[in-house]
Amino acid sequence: MLTRLKVSGFKNLVDVDVHFGPFTCIAGANGIGKSNLFDAITFLSALADRPLFDSALSIRDEEGRTTDLRSIFHRTGEAFDPVIQFEVEMIVPAEGFDDLGQPAHAGITFLRYTIELAYRGSDGTRSPGALELLKEELSHITRGEAKDHLPFPHSQAWRDSAIQGRRTSPLISTEGSGSERVIKLHQDGVPGRPLLRAAASLPRTVLSSTNAAESPTALMARREMQSWRLLQLEPLALRRPDQFTAPTRLGIDGSHLPATLYHLVKGRQSGARSERLDEDAVYARVANRLAELIGDVGRVWIDRDDRRELLTLMVSDREGTAHSARALSDGTMRFLALAVLELEPATQGLLCLEEPENGIHPARIPSMLKLLRDIATDTDYAVGPDNPLRQVIVNTHSPSVVRQVLDENLLVAEPREYTVDSRRFSGVRFSPLPGTWGEKVAGASVSRGMLLDYLNPDAELEDDRRIVVLRGEHRNGRGGHKPSRVMDRLDMQQMLFRVAPEEE
Repeated sequence: MLTRLKVSGFKNLVDVDVHFGPFTCIAGANGIGKSNLFDAITFLSALADRPLFDSALSIRDEEGRTTDLRSIFHRTGEAFDPVIQFEVEMIVPAEGFDDLGQPAHAGITFLRYTIELAYRGSDGTRSPGALELLKEELSHITRGEAKDHLPFPHSQAWRDSAIQGRRTSPLISTEGSGSERVIKLHQDGVPGRPLLRAAASLPRTVLSSTNAAESPTALMARREMQSWRLLQLEPLALRRPDQFTAPTRLGIDGSHLPATLYHLVKGRQSGARSERLDEDAVYARVANRLAELIGDVGRVWIDRDDRRELLTLMVSDREGTAHSARALSDGTMRFLALAVLELEPATQGLLCLEEPENGIHPARIPSMLKLLRDIATDTDYAVGPDNPLRQVIVNTHSPSVVRQVLDENLLVAEPREYTVDSRRFSGVRFSPLPGTWGEKVAGASVSRGMLLDYLNPDAELEDDRRIVVLRGEHRNGRGGHKPSRVMDRLDMQQMLFRVAPEEE
């Protein structure tokens, strides 16, 4: 779970510092930098899995090219920033396995990871240059410090189950400078000297090469970052039937949805034991969830064709008329994929999703937002098989979404002007709403005028007036606090619906 991200020098992200809760919605105009924040998260995930060069080329620039390593660096005119800096705070799984299947147990589960990268130019040949690792560090955040580093509302039972273990020394550190700079991997519970790596010649991060024998805690940090996924659910991939031998985990494009649901129904591996799930109950839960979106749902199931060895997703209406996935709308298929993810405890980590409202009727957006919140961990209860440590971050430019999001879950991307060394350039900041936990840690909040752009589009003003009057007192408090939707805020209602002088 990514609880805080600090980034500078990456695309248009300069001095960005964002705190995240279990569910976060980022709203902003097109082109302002919402997707760049997702690119930063995706890049960090790639760095935990791939060489530096491949990680950089996996991030497209604004022109869709992937051949220039400098495209990920912040640019002003023709000048590029020399360094990219990242710092993340994250809660990692307590246990897992390395690439050879060896078990690992984290010594502590709340960690801070810092990395700095520089561009090293080409040698005059056709080489595109390289990235150089200037700094890499992995340290712990103690259980005593955890409450101050987790500002979103949560219970002590949740915190005690998510934050485990203790440590008194760093896990990865950097020493020296220039050609003498080395990165040290401090082994867990193994006496002796740390493992040294010459930083200038490293083709990948030290974190990305960890294993259970040397540093199980660093390995679990790697596993956490590898789990940060940007879902780009494609209708064609979602509708495609699966072979019996297909992977049983949903792809980032939505592929293997039938195999994932079928595996969930028939049984799943959880650690070393196999669990048998009730087939009808799982299908019923998916059908009930889908009924929140489209209403007329009788059944959801996977049709198994033994002759062709195919698995096909099927949905019937209340009259019993069956439809294959090919006949379902794009929005329905995306919703189904998320409903399956919500039921799969093995799906952990961070899920990023752009514009979840695509293909969804405005009246059904609350159902989509409820599903996304339910995918994320519930911080009122201890983490466990029925409440996995999952997190969801979405971005949107839709007023319909912004009105329905709980105000404590919303960040607004605002343009920000910088002046550094006589250079002026535009960046972005991610601002919470007034009166929320986000404002307390950020020390600032979004301007109400900017928020009005989302809450007061002319074509939908009368509908908003009706909804606010009927539901203005709606509250859905959990864990002792009382979150409200953005459209329910009294300060915004007063600005939206002031009585005109002639009506007084």
